[in-house]
Amino acid sequence: MVARPKRIAAKLSEELTLVSKAHTGKDITWRWMGKELLEEAAGALDMVPDDIKYVFEFEKKGVIDDIISAQFNKYYKSDRKIRNTIAKVIRDVSFDGHVIIVGRGGVAITRDLANSLHINLEAPLEWRAARISEKEKMSIDEAKKYIGELDKKRSEFRNYFQGTETDYTRFDISYNVMTLTVDEIVSHIAYMVKLRGLF
Repeated sequence: MVARPKRIAAKLSEELTLVSKAHTGKDITWRWMGKELLEEAAGALDMVPDDIKYVFEFEKKGVIDDIISAQFNKYYKSDRKIRNTIAKVIRDVSFDGHVIIVGRGGVAITRDLANSLHINLEAPLEWRAARISEKEKMSIDEAKKYIGELDKKRSEFRNYFQGTETDYTRFDISYNVMTLTVDEIVSHIAYMVKLRGLF
């Protein structure tokens, strides 16, 4: 089963490609990126994706791990270097335009870009926990704990790029994925892209 944000992004990229062509008469192809950003960032760092995956999963190396890696790995890159490279990759693809960034701190990294639309997908904790419990074969309480840890890591990742003193009500639109269908969300986002002239 493909996660809902990915399904929304895939369908939205198809819809925006069609709408863009109808609106502009040009062959504009929209794409979405999630984990592909990992590959681009790894390539820019001359590393393999598995070596920087922990950053995308909102993990941090311990001080000891960092020291050992720096001493014995000639391809060592600090967390700061990796995160700054991630930000550069996200900004570069955003400047190219016609791209949907799924997660990865995109809102914190690209919030200052004028021709952008920042979307937040949310759902009540109980609903999220029930879905994760079923998918991962864990109890509801374990799922809630997992969600809490994941949300905290995501917040820390965004805060790295934008700081903790920033008002984080920076999404343009939020959608409740519990009550809205993928088609409803995609249709509304496409309408907002058209209203803003983001073709």
